[in-house]
Amino acid sequence: MFDLGFTELLLVAVVALVVLGPERLPKAARFAGLWVRRARAQWNWVKGELERELAAEELKRSLQDSRDALQDLDGSLRATGDEARREFEMLRERTRDAVLPAAAHPHGTALPAHADSDADNHADVTPAPAVDDGADEPRA
Repeated sequence: MFDLGFTELLLVAVVALVVLGPERLPKAARFAGLWVRRARAQWNWVKGELERELAAEELKRSLQDSRDALQDLDGSLRATGDEARREFEMLRERTRDAVLPAAAHPHGTALPAHADSDADNHADVTPAPAVDDGADEPRA
């Protein structure tokens, strides 16, 4: 903004010495330094506030983008789930119709023609013998 070199600062100091005199110059320099520090502190505070507001806005924008993406993903997953459910139901209907006509079963579901009862399917399975590990006997 302002480009002050050494020669410009020296010129300002000489003019201040001539105008204010040697008695009032140190007091004026302290006063000017105080105002410069206050101005810098105020500027840094305003700059920090702006940076915090910008960060908060960026965070809100990021959160909103994440919400939008999540809603899009939710809609996509729901649509995929509905489509999979419809395809499963169609496959179930085709399988039911291919095995037996729907009127063959009292609940409207078809059973395979070769399906036997549960007892017949598991009649040849024998239970495994129990193993005695001696845990029930008292120890001496």
